[in-house]
Amino acid sequence: MQHRNLGSQGLRVSALGLGIMGMSMAYGASNDDEGIATIRRAHELGIDFFDTAELYGAGTGSNEILLGKAVEDFRDEVILATKFGFDMTAPLHSPGCNSRPENIRKVAENSLRYLQSDHIDLFYQHISDPDVPVEEVAGVVGELIAEGKVKYFGLSNVGPQYIRRAHAVTPVSVLQYEYSLFEREVEEKILPVLRELGIGLVPYSPLGRGFLAGQIKPASEYPADDMRSWDERWQGENHTYNVHAIEQLKNLADTKGITTAQLALAWLLARGEDVAPIPGTRSTKRLEENAGAVDVQLSAADLAGITEILPHGSAGSRYPAAMLSSFTTD
Repeated sequence: MQHRNLGSQGLRVSALGLGIMGMSMAYGASNDDEGIATIRRAHELGIDFFDTAELYGAGTGSNEILLGKAVEDFRDEVILATKFGFDMTAPLHSPGCNSRPENIRKVAENSLRYLQSDHIDLFYQHISDPDVPVEEVAGVVGELIAEGKVKYFGLSNVGPQYIRRAHAVTPVSVLQYEYSLFEREVEEKILPVLRELGIGLVPYSPLGRGFLAGQIKPASEYPADDMRSWDERWQGENHTYNVHAIEQLKNLADTKGITTAQLALAWLLARGEDVAPIPGTRSTKRLEENAGAVDVQLSAADLAGITEILPHGSAGSRYPAAMLSSFTTD
């Protein structure tokens, strides 16, 4: 497994990480034993970068507990990332924000306990809080770093000016943002600032929530507790357009003897050595397939062909309009 340096503070991770969210939420019923087996298989494959969050356990810690249990025998060999910033006392499907200093510290202490660890490798602000200046947030995380409870500071779902303000207080190592062949918003204004400041990029949903891995049933065929049941990219004409794009990508992938998922991840990995995607899966078979992407070499002709198929991303927004503003703060 290849490794990459993210940021300028010493964070080094496997080129591909593993997102843990779907092992507890957003994709229908889950099985803890299956999740633990997948995490441990990832470690065997050389993946050492695992991503969780307070939100993914709906405030119960379940997602972090699952990860902590899975890695307990090799904790010192992996990088564990978790996140704060949501108000977990709000209704389950409409959590508000809470980045007040006392809540940041509370989440940190809970995460340390859930992960069975004496430190958090990477601590992200998951979502911005309009009531708490980012300078205050960065200051608190800086204190946690000084105390040895956190090693690196990350941000998620925020724009260039927000990043600059945080970085001026406590150096930011990583921005996590949705980025894939389907979602390209980060390219125009955010990625140049990250490179100017020496901040790494961790793309979440790098397979378009499964669409780029061939999970292309229409929205109506997913259960209500699966986010694809309401994702615009699985709806109506958007779905038709996106399926056509996947078919073309598959044709290109076939010429290289790889899968569409491997093609999509290899495209992301080719965006720069400062990019480390975190595809999520519950399946060891899918995990092994994804890990194979690090060995894929894309030629200039391959990259041009991909751009021709999806020059600007997918049809349909990554979030409903009512949610999107919360995930694009600047």
